Amino acid sequence: MNISIVGASGYSGLELIRILHNHPYVTIASIHNYSNVGMKINQLFPHLTDIYEATLEEVIPEQIMAQSDCVFFATPSGVSSLAAIPFIKAGFPVIDLSGDFRLDAESYSKWYSKTPADAVYLEKMEYGLAEFRQNVEAKWIANPGCYATSVLLPLLPIVSEQLASDTFIIDAKSGVSGAGKVPNSANHFVNAHDNLALYKINAHQHIPEIERYLGEKSPKFQFLTSLLPLTRGIMSTLYLPLTKAGARRSIELLEETYATKTFVRIQPDGQLPTIKQVVGSNFCDIGLTYNEKTGILTIVSVLDNLVKGAAGQAVQNLNLMFGMDESTGLLQSPIFP
Repeated sequence: MNISIVGASGYSGLELIRILHNHPYVTIASIHNYSNVGMKINQLFPHLTDIYEATLEEVIPEQIMAQSDCVFFATPSGVSSLAAIPFIKAGFPVIDLSGDFRLDAESYSKWYSKTPADAVYLEKMEYGLAEFRQNVEAKWIANPGCYATSVLLPLLPIVSEQLASDTFIIDAKSGVSGAGKVPNSANHFVNAHDNLALYKINAHQHIPEIERYLGEKSPKFQFLTSLLPLTRGIMSTLYLPLTKAGARRSIELLEETYATKTFVRIQPDGQLPTIKQVVGSNFCDIGLTYNEKTGILTIVSVLDNLVKGAAGQAVQNLNLMFGMDESTGLLQSPIFP
């Protein structure tokens, strides 16, 4: 099958190229951008020389639909809410990696400070948390945020059984690539290197996303985000007040839920994962430990923000959409050491 990528020169777009170039059933028919049109992708990124050297093209929906079976939008927020509409109107499959279709219009306006897509198109999109997809044949997918993926995967099974009832804390830390390719003061080398900084306190756009998909039965949570002096990776540490029985059941529930899920690996009891063991892969590794004195279940969830947190999960959703095994083209070993 043929696919096209809009926003091919961003970090998520480049990761799509890396993954899909080696997908056994996919050909990258075209790559598109709103800048550097007419340039070969390897002129901008020499690491692709002799691997993939296509030319960046304009975004012309009719041409893309004529040569492809699906289009990925790996664009900044505020782009696909307009640019994806001609494809949706035509019934053409879309997988959007931005936040433009994850929330209702009111929440999107509040948290992203941008004009939302029309409600009729927001309603068409299925949230693409791959392990919990309701309709695997859906044509229009809103790919989840990286932080949201790292939090929802361990929390959804626990919240679904209403095991957690008290306010809890999520302490999430990301490598600087999660801030995107456009430089700013937060991801500038002199600020990010040899440093650790909190950012977007009570204002991160993944907060309403997590709230929405945990549902109304979820207890409240405090969500903290920090930038790590790393290129890739997320570590989300969750602190849940639970009884001993509730903690034991939570551990059992995660083991049961993900026993047959390829890309979520539950660690042995008491063993906590590290970012290094998932970098470059589509895995989310989860570890749990319970402190009987404090009554706190600590959950550590790690993933690569550009793979399972973005492009990898998008390809996982592509596989589901077109009836392939969800792991097709995605079983790369993590990069270690």
